[in-house]
Amino acid sequence: MVGTLTDTYVAALQHDLVDLSAETERVGVVRKPTRWLHAVVDDNRPALGPPASLLEAFQEREESFAVDGLCAEEAHNAAWDAVDFDARYREYLQNDATGAAAVDELRRLLEAGTDVALVCYENTETKRCHRTILADELRDAVD
Repeated sequence: MVGTLTDTYVAALQHDLVDLSAETERVGVVRKPTRWLHAVVDDNRPALGPPASLLEAFQEREESFAVDGLCAEEAHNAAWDAVDFDARYREYLQNDATGAAAVDELRRLLEAGTDVALVCYENTETKRCHRTILADELRDAVD
């Protein structure tokens, strides 16, 4: 029996906006976690966060779009497209030894029947987030 895979964000957990069973393994997927992330996850796996070079390129573009007058959400999503975030993150997960190994570890958890919730900071109702890509990759790996 394969475990259930969900994804959510820190504030949703902090404010009880998401309904997860007590047995669900809450896995942070953040490269540089904060103390408040650690307060809501069972484990953080930095290797599942976007690689530093991608994060830096993204943040530079996001700042540039914000300076040009875009609101926070628009700047975030425009930067996502500008740096080809989706393709670059998938490439990392599939071809980087560390990223691929971390995906494989979560795949094994799911295949063992463990329910897993991927957790980071972004509310995907307004901003794009790497954890949705990671969830797609894991679903493909388990199927």
